[in-house]
Amino acid sequence: MELAMDLCRAYGPPGREERIRQIIRSAVEKQCSSVSTDRLGNLICHIPAANKDAAGKADPMMICAHMDEIGLIVTHIDKQGFLRFAAVGGVRTSVVHQNVIFENGTIGTIGVETRPETPKTPMFNNMFIDIGVSNKEQAMKLVRIGDIACFYREPVIVQDRLVAKALDDRIGCFCCIQAIKKIKDPYHDLYFVFTVQEEVGLRGARTGAYALDPKYALAVDVTLTGDTPEAERMDVTLNKGVAIKVKDMMFIANPNINDRLMALAEAHKIPFQLEVLERGTTDAAVVQLVRGGVMSGVLSIPIRYIHSVSEMCDTRDVQATVDLLVHVCEEGFKIE
Repeated sequence: MELAMDLCRAYGPPGREERIRQIIRSAVEKQCSSVSTDRLGNLICHIPAANKDAAGKADPMMICAHMDEIGLIVTHIDKQGFLRFAAVGGVRTSVVHQNVIFENGTIGTIGVETRPETPKTPMFNNMFIDIGVSNKEQAMKLVRIGDIACFYREPVIVQDRLVAKALDDRIGCFCCIQAIKKIKDPYHDLYFVFTVQEEVGLRGARTGAYALDPKYALAVDVTLTGDTPEAERMDVTLNKGVAIKVKDMMFIANPNINDRLMALAEAHKIPFQLEVLERGTTDAAVVQLVRGGVMSGVLSIPIRYIHSVSEMCDTRDVQATVDLLVHVCEEGFKIE
């Protein structure tokens, strides 16, 4: 899991995914016929089909996982050098006293106002980032308006579980990397697309799918669980296998895609569970709407404490995700 931990450590908020892209490129370029970056920043890795029709063609399939993570963008620097900020993506307000890091390595801590009128559950406009300086001039030597910070915490392995920031969706990227390394005879023309700016509107997936015009698509992302005390009722649990998404807030899976995914999982004895996510979505929501439509599904890795600095996944669920993804790529969808 060292590669997964390296991906989680790396800085990569929306629009600033360069370091993640470099790690992935170096990990997969020997296994792919081509690796390229489009104008928005998506990393596109092509693996040609092993067998093509009489015309030399095979159905294109897009597999996507997003590289970006949530962050905080500097909106104001006050006289004392404290940084005011806004969220970039779905940041929770329970971030007080967490550490953050900027692209240049500057580290700060999130503080909160102590005025009597500050609400018991403070909002972002009641918070600030303390980078350890005494005035605005010192702060401006380290950061400027528009700089984006990500959360900062070292990944750890706890029993069979990985705890880290940015598992959403670096663990999905890891699954795709591992699949690329294991695929032997791809049934489809495979395009692994490591997308940008998912956390702020699924942007990279939209442009990537439009350019590729795939027949089939799979997003590999994370999902919530319902297995902690007093959690919202949801039938997704750590160590119960890969989750095959049925529906989320913006996406309804193609039933033929899901039937094939379940059949392959059962045939190869891969543990799986079905996912209905009431809030949230993933890249597949926009991919399925591109051009004339794309038959789409989602493989989800169950995650506890999502969008926090201590997201938790089970390595056995990760392995199940990789296994199913490899079999899909080698045996194909075969849907007309």
